[in-house]
Amino acid sequence: MSQDKEKVIIVGGGIAGLSAGIYALQAGFETEIYEKNAVPGGECMGWNRKGYHIDNCIHWLTGTDPKTGLWKVWKNVGAIDENTEYASTSKFYTSRIGEKEVTLWNDLDRTEKELIEISPGDEAEIKKFIQYVRYAECCNIPSIKPFDMMGIRDYIELGKGMADMPKVMKEYGGINCNELGMRFKSPLIRKMMSDYLPGEYTAYSLLVSYATMTSGNGNIPLKGSLAMSLRIAEKFKSLGGTLHTSASVKKIEIENGKASGIMLEDGSVIKADYVISAVDTDFLFGKLIDRKYMPRELAEAYVRRKDYPITTGFQVAYAVDDSFSGEDTIFFDCDALQVGKRSFNRISVKNYGYDKSFAPEGKAVIQANLIQSDEDYLFWESLDKEQYSAEKERLSKEITDRIVREFPELEGRIELLDAWTPLTYNRYCNAYHGSYMGFVTTTGNKQMRFKGVVKGVKDLYIAGQWVMSPGGLPIAVISGKFAVQRILKKQHRSIDI
Repeated sequence: MSQDKEKVIIVGGGIAGLSAGIYALQAGFETEIYEKNAVPGGECMGWNRKGYHIDNCIHWLTGTDPKTGLWKVWKNVGAIDENTEYASTSKFYTSRIGEKEVTLWNDLDRTEKELIEISPGDEAEIKKFIQYVRYAECCNIPSIKPFDMMGIRDYIELGKGMADMPKVMKEYGGINCNELGMRFKSPLIRKMMSDYLPGEYTAYSLLVSYATMTSGNGNIPLKGSLAMSLRIAEKFKSLGGTLHTSASVKKIEIENGKASGIMLEDGSVIKADYVISAVDTDFLFGKLIDRKYMPRELAEAYVRRKDYPITTGFQVAYAVDDSFSGEDTIFFDCDALQVGKRSFNRISVKNYGYDKSFAPEGKAVIQANLIQSDEDYLFWESLDKEQYSAEKERLSKEITDRIVREFPELEGRIELLDAWTPLTYNRYCNAYHGSYMGFVTTTGNKQMRFKGVVKGVKDLYIAGQWVMSPGGLPIAVISGKFAVQRILKKQHRSIDI
């Protein structure tokens, strides 16, 4: 270790780990990141197949409005800036039943008009929904400091900025998306309300997600997820950080109740003054350190699987002609698809034609997603290698058939590029049950949130999407910053970074 600087080692080179690395360097620490994969980025990832690029993360990036604190964090880590180009999209998603469809447009007035035209009998409920989405536009993820470090003045400022959110929580915080749908007479609108987020999600989650789009705070950076991860990694290295890829960590070394460094899979030990874990918490507690150290509230969530479900998916990517007129994201009914003991009759297709860098000229990439959960992950996990490959091939073919049936113009003009399962996320990212988000917040249960510290182990801090529901990129990037602020607070230094 350097004689002049204290050393921070970060386990995991995803968005949380890269963010922690950048803030640690800016705070004056010698900093190294150890990432098990050959490419940094974690779940903020994309890959190439047959000359096409498959993007696998950013459906929208919360924090693209320069007026928000989160934008400043994204800019600081090198993800976006004033010159970032975004995709030109006009809608959140479209839901279809038979020949009828309805769209949540980024233009709320247009959405309101269309919904009322489709179902005049729902006008009052539609107007209320639209009004509360407008209220939810004020929702911003606190990014200056962790909640437990906030003072009265911080909470007052936070409250001022999100003055309308209590209205949203009061009206939609006690019901889930399925129950929200039941407020409408129209079967199509009912279905739309539980299409994008699983039905057990709290309803306010849908309103906040939609409001992110309508407010202009949820744009999609061009070039995709992998390009953004690589920009952040370059920022880390440009500040003097050392990024070790293809470097799996076997365990975090603990001596006399203090994190003293890490041991790699090859047995080598690297010493550090502080360790930040930026990996899946199920992997941290049980693989890198003993599970007995897991915070009580987190341990409870892993036990109460029905109350804190996860979201993952079976996904298939295709090459099509860019003349394909499919919506950006569209949900539709289909003949039953069997996965293990569960049957699915609704899938989504997303058209990535808005980003010309993903495909050769005249072509585009589309992706289908069959939303999966804990039970589905366990099914995929139960298969041996041959069964797994056969099941993946079967399901891919059946999904292709359903897509062509829904969009006949794709007959003979759709090429399978790749397919991946919930197990893929676990294999590459150690993601608990293949989840690509944190725990789902269901009605009647507290939102998951815990301090990024480990009781009983000094100088070990936690970053990553699991520290606060619903997870995702915003939580990942701010948690990296927060982990470094906790170190600074321990040292009685300013946390204003």
